[in-house]
Amino acid sequence: MDPETPIPKKHTNIWQSVKMAKIFADLGYAVDVISWTNNTFIPQKNYSFFVDVRHNLQRLTPFLNEDCIKIMHLDTASIIFHNAAEAKRLLDVQSRRGITLRPRRFEMPNLGLEHADYATSVGNDFTLDTFSYSKKKIFKVPTPCAILKDFPNKNWARCRNRFLWFSSSGLVHKGLDLALEAFARLPDCHLTICAPVERDDDFVRAYYKELYETPNINTVGWVDVEGDRFSEITADCVAMLHLSCSEGGGTAVKTCMHAGLIPVVSYESGVDVDAFGCLLKDCSIDNVIKTVSHITTLSENELKKRARNAWETARRLYTRENFAREYSRVIQQIIKEHNPRLCT
Repeated sequence: MDPETPIPKKHTNIWQSVKMAKIFADLGYAVDVISWTNNTFIPQKNYSFFVDVRHNLQRLTPFLNEDCIKIMHLDTASIIFHNAAEAKRLLDVQSRRGITLRPRRFEMPNLGLEHADYATSVGNDFTLDTFSYSKKKIFKVPTPCAILKDFPNKNWARCRNRFLWFSSSGLVHKGLDLALEAFARLPDCHLTICAPVERDDDFVRAYYKELYETPNINTVGWVDVEGDRFSEITADCVAMLHLSCSEGGGTAVKTCMHAGLIPVVSYESGVDVDAFGCLLKDCSIDNVIKTVSHITTLSENELKKRARNAWETARRLYTRENFAREYSRVIQQIIKEHNPRLCT
């Protein structure tokens, strides 16, 4: 990568990968980088570390020197859990609507963690619990959100009934079907949808009425988090919904916290929302309706306080600077624990 080329902000993983490599370089190591999709590379020399995110660790372990420290970076929940959770959501849609939608987020399970000495994860205890079977030591590191925004000056009375859906594709996995069916029964509440819905064409056909013919639901599509449109939308909303069945860190939630939105999230979204958000362990449509309705009854002062706490949490934890500090600290701790002779 040309050092003069700006790093794209379309996903935190891009910047994160570059920074992880730079941290090793700053610690005195020469760093070789391959794409996570590279399935032909074979090591031709000894390595002090090998860091992977998917399938290369299990493929290349037989070729690595015995004293190489192998680290799996976990940016999802356990893929077995992840696939099973999406399958359950698809069965639920089939039962409620009488339709069969395609899985969009299924992945081939990998054995990277089984071959690793250690792991890092941007998730919370939910995410780590899906890997508890491995008995491996997993270090938490914060999500490096790409944006920093000032706390918004909102008309809290106006926006109290207005909510944002913000996610990537895989809409049943993310729970958009649940949000649509809930807001179709909440005519006094408004939902703006910012997601690449066109990628899930069968979902669009199944939920066309809710997406495009329901007065209190506005489907915008994908938006750039650095653009004016995202700022305009978040300034007009009080909270964001994220009802995912399995996440590795919930970057969409944390990005919206940076914009001063109250997070209304499933437990499986993998984000700690403490007292300022709403954590749903039951993502039934009735419970989504109940939770959204409750938020609309809160005082303006309470709404502002919760939004402010969410924003302050994001600014304290979910920044590039904090990720760099914590990842460097974790790597140095691994060096100290695994092989003190490697300490620089």
